[in-house]
Formats: sequence, structure tokens, C-alpha cells
Amino acid sequence: MDRSSKKGSKMGCCFPVILDRSMRSSFKLSKSSSSDKLNKSKSSICSPTSLSTKKKEVQENDHLVVCFGELLIDFVPTLSGVSLSEAPGFKKAPGGAPANVAVGIARLGGSSAFIGKVGEDEFGHMLADILKQNNVDNSGMRFDTNARTALAFVTLRADGEREFMFFRNPSADMLLTEADLDKDLIHKARIFHYGSISLIAEPCRSAHLAAMETAKKAGCILSYDPNLRLPLWPSAEAARKGILSIWDQADIIKVSEDEITFLTEGEDAFDDNVVMTKLFHSNLTLLLVTEGGDGCRYYTKDFHGRVNGIKVTAVDTTGAGDAFVGGLLNIMASDPDIYMSFFNFWLQDEKKLRDALLFANGCGAITVTEKGAIPALPTKEAVLKILDGATTN
Repeated sequence: MDRSSKKGSKMGCCFPVILDRSMRSSFKLSKSSSSDKLNKSKSSICSPTSLSTKKKEVQENDHLVVCFGELLIDFVPTLSGVSLSEAPGFKKAPGGAPANVAVGIARLGGSSAFIGKVGEDEFGHMLADILKQNNVDNSGMRFDTNARTALAFVTLRADGEREFMFFRNPSADMLLTEADLDKDLIHKARIFHYGSISLIAEPCRSAHLAAMETAKKAGCILSYDPNLRLPLWPSAEAARKGILSIWDQADIIKVSEDEITFLTEGEDAFDDNVVMTKLFHSNLTLLLVTEGGDGCRYYTKDFHGRVNGIKVTAVDTTGAGDAFVGGLLNIMASDPDIYMSFFNFWLQDEKKLRDALLFANGCGAITVTEKGAIPALPTKEAVLKILDGATTN
């Protein structure tokens, strides 16, 4: 389900470009529960709108999830299992984990928006159009006339995992400023979702922090998927420090097993005690650990457990983690009971949580059965269908 989170940026629908060298209503699979108690820049085209700081109220049909961060072009070899230098050609595809999450939510019938910056170039406008075509509100996007849209060349290995070469020195996404933020859009959100790539360099880092502050003051749930991309950081230590610098502000955090090992400097990612003592914090409501096709683990202040993955034949793990996150956040934004429980800083209904995570696992499972992220992101009907006849791992 989340092997996509272990390596680089997410991809979406593919367009040929050759670069030659010459629920149903009840879930019946929630079996493996553990109820153990744990005490444990410049030149933006658009200027944003100012907002009041009134307290957010839960309103019917107000299910917006705002996703913040990077949006780029991935160039993927037309032949899998080869190095970049050996690739006979490439296909271009929209990439960026936060954007994939936004599309995933919309594909499921939810309401989502994206905030970020691209270049005032053909790729930037192509990406904006893709979001719009997928029913994502792109009004929070900004276009920079002094920098290009970010590019990444991605190697798809024989096992479906990826390796990356990035071109962003700097790219437009790195130049997002606080003045670029559509704070009114953030204020409308129930959930504000983000990663860590936008923390790497200024001025985007300051814009990221300002967006989080705006969301927190507006009463949003803060959702964090670090989405570790070591090649983009100056060093491993800088990555660890940067990712952890905002750790204690999130209400929901999703990490992969590899990210646990990295953030804890080598400790056992499968040890519940390591997770609770090293990564769980007092402000956190829900910590999720994704395990690829094996499913996920969940941790709250009061209980923890595991939800099995769905057995499928994986073709491409791109976007699986984003599909998982999108599936879960869509349920949380749409369910008033789950939503209100976060505002009271507790989550009491373990069965409801497990059902939501099983649905999220189904989203990830479907996504790995096709190439690319955006084309493979599922509808709600497709997820319910796979869960109806699923065999768990």
C-alpha cells in the first residue's frame, strides 16, 4: 500500500513524450485488532485574500481538505527496470504527493483544494489544468515568472520501486511566499494536509509555517505525511531535523516503516514501544504506520492495532501512499462524528477507525494495480467492490 512513500515524488496520468538519445456498508475484514492500552520570492500572479480569525464551525457540506506543497513533472522511462541513462525514452506525468492526495479525495467524491506554486510555463499550466479536470480547486495555485516548474526524472525498477534525479535549482515551488497564500481558502478547510519537501528551503519554508499557523487558528485538523525524499535535502541530518521541526504540531501523522527507521536513527520500526516513545507526542491524535501491501498500524493515546492490507498484484507502487491518505482524510472530513472527536482531542470509536483504515488500505491496493498515480486513483465504488471480495494479507 505505501511502498510509494519510501522513494521519491508521486506521479499521475501519463502523456507520451519521447526524449530520444540520437463499504459496501459494512466491512468484514477487520480481524487483527489489538486494544492494548498505551499510556503512552516574488512574482506571484495572484495575491491572496485576507481573512478573519473567527472560530471554525462544523457545517453540513463543508468537507474541504486543503493540500499544501509541491506539484511537478515526473519523467518516467518508457521501459521499466532500466537506469535513466539506459532509458530509450520518457513519458511525462504530473507528480507531487500533496497534489495526488487532493486528486484522490476528489476521485472518491470528496471536496479538495491545492495550494502551491508552479512556473509560468506550459508545464505549470498543464498541471493546473489536470487538477481542474480532476475536480480539485486550483484557485490557490500561483505561477512564478522567474522560475520553472520543477522536474524529476524517475527510474521505475523491476520491483516497481523508484529512484530519482531532481531539477529544482530553484524551481517555482520553492519560491512560494507567505504573501502568495490564499488564507481564505485555508480558513474554509476542515483538514489541512502537507508534507516536508516544502520545508527544505526559503521562502517556501516560511510560507509553509504560516499556512500551518493559519490552519491551526482556523480550527483545521493538521495532517502530516513527511514523505521523505533524501536527495532533495542538503544532508540526512538536515532532513531529520527539518521533518521533526514541525512534528509536535500535527493532529494526524502518517509514516512508513523506512521513515521510522530514519527518524529514530536506526531503531526497530516494528517495535510499538519505539513508535510510542520516539514518535508519538502529547498533541497527536492519530499516528499511522504504513506497511506497503501488508496494511497499516495505528496508534492513539488509548489504543493501538493493525489493519491488514488487501492482496493484489502490484504493477507500480506510485501514489499508493497518497491514495491511502486521501481515502482516510476524505472519510474524516465527511464524517461529523470523527471530525468532532478531533476537536475534542480524543478518538473513542476504534471500530470506526479500523473501518476507515480498511477503506484507505483498499484505496492504496487499487492504485498499485495500474501505472501512474492519478489514472490509478480509485472511485468510492471501486474501493467498496474490492473490499467486498478481498482477501487480506
